[in-house]
Amino acid sequence: MLAEIITIGDEILIGQIIDTNSAFISKELNKIGVQVFQITSVQDDREHILQALDEAAGRAQLVLVTGGLGPTKDDITKLTFCEYLGDKMVENQDVLDNIHHLFQKYFKREPSPTNLHQAMVPSSSTVLQNLHGTAPGMWMEKNNIVYVSMPGVPYEMKHLMRNEVIPRVVSRFNRPHIYHKTLLTYGMGESSIAERIESWEIALPAHVKLAYLPNLGKVRLRLSAKGPDQRALQEEVDGLMEELWKMNDDIAVGYEEETSIDRRIGALLKERGQTLSLAESCTGGAITEEITQHAGSSAFYRGSVVPYATELKTSILGVPAQLIEKYNVVSEEVARSMAVQSQQVFKSDYALATTGIAGPSKGDGTDEVGTVCIAIASPKGVISERFLFGQLRERIIRKAVNKAFEMLLAEILKN
Repeated sequence: MLAEIITIGDEILIGQIIDTNSAFISKELNKIGVQVFQITSVQDDREHILQALDEAAGRAQLVLVTGGLGPTKDDITKLTFCEYLGDKMVENQDVLDNIHHLFQKYFKREPSPTNLHQAMVPSSSTVLQNLHGTAPGMWMEKNNIVYVSMPGVPYEMKHLMRNEVIPRVVSRFNRPHIYHKTLLTYGMGESSIAERIESWEIALPAHVKLAYLPNLGKVRLRLSAKGPDQRALQEEVDGLMEELWKMNDDIAVGYEEETSIDRRIGALLKERGQTLSLAESCTGGAITEEITQHAGSSAFYRGSVVPYATELKTSILGVPAQLIEKYNVVSEEVARSMAVQSQQVFKSDYALATTGIAGPSKGDGTDEVGTVCIAIASPKGVISERFLFGQLRERIIRKAVNKAFEMLLAEILKN
């Protein structure tokens, strides 16, 4: 079964916002055996929207549309759907009640006539109640093609997809089963992994596919299978994935569907009753952000300091000025001192430190742009490594984050 996604909004086409909605929708559809054939972004323009709907209907049985449902005159999605369906706009009482409820709850006032206009929907549509916003979702059909219109606001769209759209798609369509499982690996490139498992990959059944998904120091290995029997597919892929893990147990971190490297680090620390602190210079808090995005991180994460300026490494963190003068601010010696000082300041079991030159200029450092030193202080001592991560700032930071997690996990497992 095929689906298409249409995102509406000039803000997407001019690069003002990034289309994260399509990625989420595609992932949710894939879970239930629906393949996305094409994703299209169009302007807030009647003719452009009509053309996109026509073209999608020629390829797919399910068309999902996001955006263009706001209260202002540039939001024309509902009117365009009415024209496309040969329908008319009517006021929906459930939507009207929801708008009044939301305004009273969050703004303590009555909605304006402009806001109330959002209760107007195509008469043939089934309203999908949006509990997090005033723009409703809509389920519509024409010539056995299902069209779903949802708000472009990501958290509103996600709620509707999970609670309204997916259950209806499951009920409405017969779908094949698709099963994916992804192994996360760190520290080895895709070509080296491919050479390691070449004979095993060649022997895979025809209906099982292996994909290599590399990303700056890590590679995701995804097995995918499609067939009529969900249980049989799952058992087969799970068995093959166990084989794949055993062949890569020195670089395997876990299954993407179940964990991530930062989650595994957190789980290990919580299980052992241990703690972590950070001293980030060139990564500027990026490692902290990865760790604290997960609920429950306060059980093991003590805190961090971001001494971006050289003098702050001394005045705040306590790195000896003589050490910086002797070895340079970007050095394993300074990284090791940062880790030890963080461990002492935060009274943590483990401490991770980064210092480097992310570019484009060298700043206070004298080394080549892309030079990064990472250190880990553990209950049993301190380790450090020096890396050269290329020239592009974003890639340098991302590679440093990934390598830091790889080193930290290895050190925790070793101790």
